Amino acid sequence: MSFWENFWDIFWWFFLVYAFIAFLWALFAVIGDLFRDDMLSGWWKAVWILFLVFVPLLGVLVYVIARGKGMTERSMARAQENREASDAYIRSVAAPSPSDEISKATALRDSGTISADEFERIKTKALV
Repeated sequence: MSFWENFWDIFWWFFLVYAFIAFLWALFAVIGDLFRDDMLSGWWKAVWILFLVFVPLLGVLVYVIARGKGMTERSMARAQENREASDAYIRSVAAPSPSDEISKATALRDSGTISADEFERIKTKALV
């Protein structure tokens, strides 16, 4: 009888693969959080890493139970920082507001860099 002929063997195999991938994801999330935590000293980080190396499943469970709330807070703070940085970048590369363009054109006209006709074209383009 072949392995692929029994439904429950296949089901069990997929379940184990899923559980292993979920465990790896949790392990990497814990390690990532461990190194992002500025409040934890280097010695405690080393103790956690040793715990995760020698007793990985128990280490992940204990870390999530003991430090899960802080893990969530650090994750949310990092997401907020990323969002703010993204918004600031978008604002910096987005087209300037019409009032900014008109004020720049006014300064150029007053300095004599552009003529009154060019100023009017820039102003019309900015308002459209």
